Amino acid sequence: MSFAVPPSFAWESWGGDPGGSRFSPLQEISPGNVGQLVRAFEYHTGDLTARSPELMRRTKFQATPLFVEGSLIFCTPFNEVIALDPGTGAQKWRYDPKIAINQRPANRYVCRGVTYWVDDTAPPDAACRARIFMGTNDVRLIALDAKTGVPCAGFGNGGEIKLDIGMALEWPGEFQITSPPAVGRGVVVVGSAIGDNRRVDAPSGVVRAFDARSGQPRWTFEPLKREGIEAGHANVWAPMSVDDARGFVFLPTSSPSPDFWGGKRPGNNEHANSVVALHIETGELVWAFQIVHHDVWDYDLAAQPTLARLDTGEGQRDVVIQPTKQGFVFVLDRDTGKPVWPVEERAVPQDGAEGERLSPTQPFPTHVPALTSQTISTDDALALLPALRRSSCERQFAEAHNEGLFTPPSRQGTLLFPFTGGGVNWGSAAFDPVSQILYANTSRAVHRVKLIPRAEAVGFNPPPGHDFGQQRGTPFAMTRAVVMSPLGLLCNKPPWGEMVAVDLKAGKILWRSTVGTTEDLAPLGVPLPWGAPLVNGLAVTAGGLVFTGAMDAYLRAFDARSGRELWQGRLPVPGVANPMTYLWQGEQYVAIGAGGHSEAGTSIGDSVVAFRLARPGEAPSLWSRTIDRPGGRFLAASSVIALAVVALMIASLRWRRRRRIARS
Repeated sequence: MSFAVPPSFAWESWGGDPGGSRFSPLQEISPGNVGQLVRAFEYHTGDLTARSPELMRRTKFQATPLFVEGSLIFCTPFNEVIALDPGTGAQKWRYDPKIAINQRPANRYVCRGVTYWVDDTAPPDAACRARIFMGTNDVRLIALDAKTGVPCAGFGNGGEIKLDIGMALEWPGEFQITSPPAVGRGVVVVGSAIGDNRRVDAPSGVVRAFDARSGQPRWTFEPLKREGIEAGHANVWAPMSVDDARGFVFLPTSSPSPDFWGGKRPGNNEHANSVVALHIETGELVWAFQIVHHDVWDYDLAAQPTLARLDTGEGQRDVVIQPTKQGFVFVLDRDTGKPVWPVEERAVPQDGAEGERLSPTQPFPTHVPALTSQTISTDDALALLPALRRSSCERQFAEAHNEGLFTPPSRQGTLLFPFTGGGVNWGSAAFDPVSQILYANTSRAVHRVKLIPRAEAVGFNPPPGHDFGQQRGTPFAMTRAVVMSPLGLLCNKPPWGEMVAVDLKAGKILWRSTVGTTEDLAPLGVPLPWGAPLVNGLAVTAGGLVFTGAMDAYLRAFDARSGRELWQGRLPVPGVANPMTYLWQGEQYVAIGAGGHSEAGTSIGDSVVAFRLARPGEAPSLWSRTIDRPGGRFLAASSVIALAVVALMIASLRWRRRRRIARS
């Protein structure tokens, strides 16, 4: 099937469209010519040179550019909004809200994107007829003219609204806005990201809506029903979706705070961990479907709900597709919220910590299989050398409480698999409306969560690499750490990051492909082809390609039919952001933000990089390469050998140390 595409095809929303399909009808770049991609431009925001290294280590560059009004428009982690020429990458305008840089944002400095809206009631040449909305790390909602970057004077106070949180913050940065606002029917809706695991009386996660023209308040919605419970918030930190025809906005809500002990919030905690549909003009509840009951695993909804028209086998239906951190895919009717295919309530492990009141069951989809494995055992421990396995990974797995998915946190320490960043994260999924195939990046790693009795939490010094949360107001503090081997590799067997294609109608996984290597993460830069955790998302095109970044510094293209990796484009640092594609002056471009990932320990950058097909007489650059090239298998084999040598050296040093101790 071919598409009639205008000369300049836009990417007008963070998810490609307001429903987050991440699908483009562009076909110029195809499996047959993707190897001819060359770097079109690399733009640097300047943060890397203007900011201190210590400050940059508190950033995450996760923005997806929009292609609107003849410009690529995106935000930096410090909420500067920048417009670029889409063909050359030359800066056209820049707006700096001058956010405070002496705060410590709970989720680091991050801005995943901006939102575009056109006021159809305004004259064609009116200022701010086309607007860019952005939420900031210091809790402002800003409106800019999309053509000039000048603040919209008639919106709020000189183009911005300072959100009223309603209470004092424990520290500057406890409350922030990290994802793009949602907009529809003249209403702009904004969520929030709030520090988890510090206190029961954390700020509310109320969702706020404003008139998109004037900034006047329209409505608020509290995601968490508070009758008879004590909890800080269930908020909406992930991107929302909009069905403008129906006038619905869809909220993916988070877990209540604090995450890992909920004895003071009995019951299922509606409408936390839910897909919630509201009337966007009034905030009135349409429906809500809860994905996790009484969450004590931080399994909040991180992915944007994907709106699609799906052939269910009984005709076409408008649906909401919600991937989860556990690797589930829920498919809900868009009008009612009822599951399109049966969802079963299944018994899950109990024996929670003292005072905990767990749900005896959790929802399990029955038609669409889980996108990733959901059980872990000592047999799944990474074993480069048996000695290292026995002394570290296998031991760490064996010592922890582990009854499978939904094992409650414990004093002993509980394995969470998938981990709290696992399954499908904020990068969300992509849906091809023609093939009816859903594509998603998934992560496979293990968290160990341990509850610390309150008396022992006083003055507690967590081990290196462990998150520590006081969870004040509960009997327990907590620690959380990714289970790692002595070599700094994940303790579970690879692959650690996979792209998955699933036929929703058939309920069948079509293929899985490992994404990424350890090149930019492992000791000595050894590029083991084992994949890397994938919190970022992807983009699918009518040309038959799926594009994605990863924790190593490559933008990749995969064949949408087979899952075969076809091409890699080298980036200055890892592109842990969602790619996008657009058509400009007859040429298709693919662009991605490349800023690394401070929490994963990668190198940090400040780039937006774009690729296009080579023009006549233009040779492919050194930054681009096709896969299945000669020497590829040798590279993988030599990488394994190199890592094995390192492992042997470490094992030898440990053996010598044990002998010295024994002799003494």
